[in-house]
Amino acid sequence: MNAEQLRIAFMTLLRKEIRRFLRIWPQTLLPPAITMSLYFVIFGNLVGSRIGEMGGYSYMQFIVPGLIMMAVITNSYNNVCSSFFSAKFQRSIEELITSPVPNHIILLGYVLGGVARGLCVGLIVTIMSLFFTQLELHNIFVTIYTVLITSMLFSIGGFINAVYAKSFDDISIIPTFVLTPLTYLGGVFYAISSLTPFWQTLSLINPIVYMVNAFRYGILGHSDVNVWLSLGVISAGCFLMYAIAYQLLIRGTGMRE
Repeated sequence: MNAEQLRIAFMTLLRKEIRRFLRIWPQTLLPPAITMSLYFVIFGNLVGSRIGEMGGYSYMQFIVPGLIMMAVITNSYNNVCSSFFSAKFQRSIEELITSPVPNHIILLGYVLGGVARGLCVGLIVTIMSLFFTQLELHNIFVTIYTVLITSMLFSIGGFINAVYAKSFDDISIIPTFVLTPLTYLGGVFYAISSLTPFWQTLSLINPIVYMVNAFRYGILGHSDVNVWLSLGVISAGCFLMYAIAYQLLIRGTGMRE
């Protein structure tokens, strides 16, 4: 395929993925906005007024970057996971992987579709947070890079989950038993520095800690983890996950059985 054909194939896949979640926006964009509003009201206003400051900021300001990142992670993951598994379930993926479209184009089409949904939800949650508190942009590079690479990482994670899933029940196992606990224990609602030394060290095993703290640094200028270490961990994880997903796609794992 020449460059123009590759561009057309990629844009076709990407547009399909974007139209998919925009067409059913009451199911894909509205629920996260409502859920995050409840977090803002309950944790930010009601609980936060009793906690006071954290990390030198009001509790509402402190948790907003983490809540934005939580929405981006969840929606990026769910979009690719549900979309790719649906293609497997309908057997339409077989036509795509036997076509002359390169595997990189197929993978990027699905992944960037998940990134698009993650960023849309993240933007909605950010706008809604401005009704509850004031936010500053401390470092635009760190903010943009963190949200993009994190969204891409979890989009790839959703792809890998969909590859191995054999039923619709399987695509909810990882989000329920792995993703949700890691997110809540990732420093969204508390500062890692407030934990005892043992739990601080244990928290560093959780990759979401690095994502939340890097994004919080980009917004507020505060991080409990070295920001360059955080960016390095996130980037390395993204490249590793991409390599795994690409190999699964080449082998046709879960698609040619």
